[in-house]
Amino acid sequence: MAKKYLLRPELRAAIEAALEKQAAEVTLLDLEGLGAFTNHFLLCTGFSSRQVEAICDEVERKVEEIGTRLQHREGQSGGDWMLLDFGDLIVHVFTEHARRFYDLERLWRAARRVEFENPGESGRFTGAAEAEG
Repeated sequence: MAKKYLLRPELRAAIEAALEKQAAEVTLLDLEGLGAFTNHFLLCTGFSSRQVEAICDEVERKVEEIGTRLQHREGQSGGDWMLLDFGDLIVHVFTEHARRFYDLERLWRAARRVEFENPGESGRFTGAAEAEG
């Protein structure tokens, strides 16, 4: 059963930025309590390497705008995958093929999973959380 999920400001900023750049399959994995090196993964898909880069640029801009600094950026311009490390939040932006290949949702299947939909005209996005067992 899906439950509402309250978001910290940096998570909300990253999700909104990804959705503004038309990212698909925007999913937050809550890793708290799982012994991971971070608290959250934000996963999303771009339909070209150019879109992947645009999503990353917008996420970085919006998250830094609220005072959370980027610690590390990985991946090349024109690549299939980029990573933004904000400490407690790591953002992975993949092309469709790379997302299927790395399948982080399967690797971290014990994490609570929250999926977000495009906000449409309302300007608000919705998310539903499920704990996978």
